[in-house]
Amino acid sequence: MKTLTLEVVLRTVREYFLMAVGMMLYSFAWIGCILPAKGVGGGAAGLSLVLCHAVEEWFGVSIQIGTMVFLINAVLLLVAGFIVGWNFGVKTVFCVFVISLGMNFWQTVLPEGDFLHLERILAVILGGILAGIGVAMCFMQGGSTGGTDIAAMIINKYRTVSYGKIVIYSDFVIIGSSMLVGFHIDTVIYGYVMTAVFGYTVDMIMSGNQQSSQVLIVTHDYEKMADAIVTNVHRGVTLIDSQGWYSKTESKIVMVVCRKRETAMILKFVKSIDPDAFMTVGSVMGVYGKGFQTLTKI
Repeated sequence: MKTLTLEVVLRTVREYFLMAVGMMLYSFAWIGCILPAKGVGGGAAGLSLVLCHAVEEWFGVSIQIGTMVFLINAVLLLVAGFIVGWNFGVKTVFCVFVISLGMNFWQTVLPEGDFLHLERILAVILGGILAGIGVAMCFMQGGSTGGTDIAAMIINKYRTVSYGKIVIYSDFVIIGSSMLVGFHIDTVIYGYVMTAVFGYTVDMIMSGNQQSSQVLIVTHDYEKMADAIVTNVHRGVTLIDSQGWYSKTESKIVMVVCRKRETAMILKFVKSIDPDAFMTVGSVMGVYGKGFQTLTKI
């Protein structure tokens, strides 16, 4: 059981504060930039925008986007709970709440229309950049925005599909479906532009979010290190026999292969357990196995 110390409390408060700031920035990007520019996007937020527009067009009922985001994520969480279990992180639930409240907040306080007075393409690009920064801040603290992440959990229960493919396919369908509820082709084009800018921004900040990292940790306290990574990051750990040539001391190297967005979290645990540990972090391509991609036939 983790000992509750002042350092742990402050670190936790900092993580949740940064996630809240990131999600508020993400919400502002949608309500302050993308929505006034009559743009759409992917994920739960994009689907919410399409559904809100459809409900208003067909039934004359106006629903705030944040409320629709919460309903979509709530349904996904319930479905995923019954299918893959109720092992959701608290950070995922927290981020879902902040996104929903943030969107409703910005939609209430911001003036209607294009208050930024930007060209449509510039507003869409700015929205993609701000949304990407917000999501990257969330990922760096080990959080999740729900939506596509939850859908990926459900899909991977029955069939292993990479996270990147799920994001691309779902965003393509959501943005394209906006034409069914009254949006024009230019809105779809702007939606794809926003999604591309959003994805590029997240990748730039996370140094390639869709790639994986191989972390090698040289430490004498390898057992505690391995237990901490398995328990908190939920990634498999491999111990490799090693010997320091200068000291002639035998030890073990802790090897972890993880997503790029999980690297910062692992480094935090390493620093908290053994500040003197020697680490190398390398980018790897084509990671196959449980938790990653399946090995396809050549």
